[in-house]
Amino acid sequence: QQCIVLFGFHTAFGGGRSQGFGLIYDNLDKMKKFEPKYRQKRKGIDVKKAGLGRRAKKDAKNRMKKVRGKDKTKAKSGGK
Repeated sequence: QQCIVLFGFHTAFGGGRSQGFGLIYDNLDKMKKFEPKYRQKRKGIDVKKAGLGRRAKKDAKNRMKKVRGKDKTKAKSGGK
């Protein structure tokens, strides 16, 4: 089921028994509300990532440092 989340497992030495933690949600909406994004991603639920990546933001910042005034908006968008 998609409403059951298992995590934090520790295997016992020698095998045969493991301990972990699990959460059972009433429906998918509740799960999306309370579960952290990384566990949703691990579960395979679509998590949207907004904006640019780290490298793209750094490149835009460094391009903007090289120009003045209204040209900064052009440099930020990547156009010349």
